[in-house]
Amino acid sequence: EVQLVESGGGLVQAGGSLRLSCAASGFTFDDYAIAWFRQAPGKEREWVSCIASGNSSTIYADSVKGRFTMSGDNAKNTVYLQMDSLKPEDTAVYYCSANPKPLFCIWARTFPPSHLSGGSWGQGTHVTVSS
Repeated sequence: EVQLVESGGGLVQAGGSLRLSCAASGFTFDDYAIAWFRQAPGKEREWVSCIASGNSSTIYADSVKGRFTMSGDNAKNTVYLQMDSLKPEDTAVYYCSANPKPLFCIWARTFPPSHLSGGSWGQGTHVTVSS
């Protein structure tokens, strides 16, 4: 059974940093792409970043490019989202999602999360950025 557990959220002042973790189990880590999404209060869930299977490449939404860095540790079956220069508009629940489809990162960037199939989701971790 695929399981994803996010952690690392919290309250931080604007300009600060947080590092989120997504611990994965139940699948071959190297065979899956993993993405981060977020959902702000009253808004739709949106894609943030994605790392392709085998840690081959990483892409980011324009809203976080240059501030967020996603990385993977195959030995720990964990992906991270380093978030720097945080802004109040980054406040959201952050979710990770794993999917074995080869083009998942492209799909995640292109289509709403409701259109993505065949993947698994974590329970989310809350990030609050105060002004």
